[in-house]
Amino acid sequence: MMPKIVPIRELKNTNNIAELCHSTNEPIFVTKNGYGELVVMSMETYEEQLRRLELYQELAISESQFAEGKTKDARKALSDVRAKYGL
Repeated sequence: MMPKIVPIRELKNTNNIAELCHSTNEPIFVTKNGYGELVVMSMETYEEQLRRLELYQELAISESQFAEGKTKDARKALSDVRAKYGL
């Protein structure tokens, strides 16, 4: 899908911009004098972007720990959890 790009003067019509944000579920790029100036998105899209960023950060931590050899046998880890919580 092509990114939505609008000139800054269109921000005057906030209802149209809000509708565009909700209908595309993607960030809207706002230009000023032909150059990128702002990014506008719906709250839902913003929250999804944050969740995705948090997931990527957690994956990076996991990959780093794996590369450093900070792993544990899954059966042993599950056994430890069961013993700890009496399961």
